[in-house]
Amino acid sequence: MKRMPFERPTEHYDERIFPIDEQICELLKQRKEISSNNPGYPKFEYIEKWANSFDLYDDYLKSVFHVLRNEEHYKPVVEPLGFRKHVPILKSKEHEEFFYTVTSMRQYINASVITFNIDWDVMSDHSLQSNKTRHFDLYLGDIYYCRMDSGGGSSGHFSFNYVVSPALPDDISGMDFVFRESNTPLKDKSTGNEIIFHMG
Repeated sequence: MKRMPFERPTEHYDERIFPIDEQICELLKQRKEISSNNPGYPKFEYIEKWANSFDLYDDYLKSVFHVLRNEEHYKPVVEPLGFRKHVPILKSKEHEEFFYTVTSMRQYINASVITFNIDWDVMSDHSLQSNKTRHFDLYLGDIYYCRMDSGGGSSGHFSFNYVVSPALPDDISGMDFVFRESNTPLKDKSTGNEIIFHMG
């Protein structure tokens, strides 16, 4: 999804705390390296202990650690620029009651946009459950950053667009497009369901 630009909330800054803020940034770097940028979330009993020890509010610390869960959520967003061409893909796969399709790829100078559709029979017994929004992350290998940019749907159909940077090659033969399902958009509750399309 597109991120709104962040605006400085106040002009005030107490310069006496500059060295402390710099230390906080250094500790954040250490935290990221030790956890491989996947720190998870502290147990509530830890947060309660720290709140008591350092005279801080529980909910304040809970909010801080929520923001610190994964730096990837704040990675600079690449907006596709300089449209070049459409590349048809038209790969489909059926899994349980769902029909999944990667329809096409739009090629830009700095990125690619992949369109992914999910269809199902609205008359089936599973239709009520199927109508829940489903969250899929696209994985194309470590060199590509993929984010779901837009999506929506209606009864029996969802469609999602993923921005991939850097741009994929026009010839994607041999690549695997892996769509990993999670219960939330934050990737931290995986269903274990993967839809894999091999580009022959």
